[in-house]
Order: sequence, then C-alpha cells, then structure tokens
Amino acid sequence: MVDPPSSPSPFAAGLGGRCPRCGQGPLFRSGLILRDTCERCGLSFAFADSGDGPAVFAIFILGFLVLAAALVVEFRLQPPVWVHILLWGVLTPILALGLLRVLKATLIALQYKHRAGEVRE
Repeated sequence: MVDPPSSPSPFAAGLGGRCPRCGQGPLFRSGLILRDTCERCGLSFAFADSGDGPAVFAIFILGFLVLAAALVVEFRLQPPVWVHILLWGVLTPILALGLLRVLKATLIALQYKHRAGEVRE
C-alpha cells in the first residue's frame, strides 16, 4: 500500500498519537491500548508491535529527568523527605504514562513508514 501524498511525519503522528498513514484518526482507544483500525482511513494496526522499545527509552529519559529534578529540588529547597516521596511518587507515573504513549505512537509510526515487520522465513 502506498502512502498518501500528505502522509504525516512519523514524529508528528507519534507526538499527536495519530494514525501513521493519514495523521487524522486516533491511534489509541484509551491509555496505551491500540485501536484495531483507523477511524478515518481504515488502516489496520495489526502490524503494530512496538515491543519493549518505548519502555526502555522511557526508563532512560525519565530516570535522567526525575533524578536531575529531585537533586535540584533537594539542593535548592531542602524539603523534608515526605515532600520528595509525595512529589516524585505522583509525578513519575504520570510522566511515564504520557511519555510511553508518545514513544509507542512514534515507534509504531516509524514501523509503518519503514514497512518494518516480523521476519518471515
């Protein structure tokens, strides 16, 4: 199947959580659950398998950002330990879900663009 002439950038589609072919239909039903097909162009998302890639990227990115932010908060504000527990215990999962959604959508859009799939013997 050929991409339409106005096929979106994989990064734009990933950032918006949109269909990698038309860039209009939503990719996710809710949270991180993929739809079966695009509502707009009918593309089947059966090819989409991002595996553990998004989780690995999210661990590295969030680990760096949360650790850096925790150190800045500690050395600038010197709050009690309970503030760290509350702040990072709430923010980290929220940031992780948001980042995982973007990374998963981007990897699926890149799979579509490069026609990547399982190796068939």
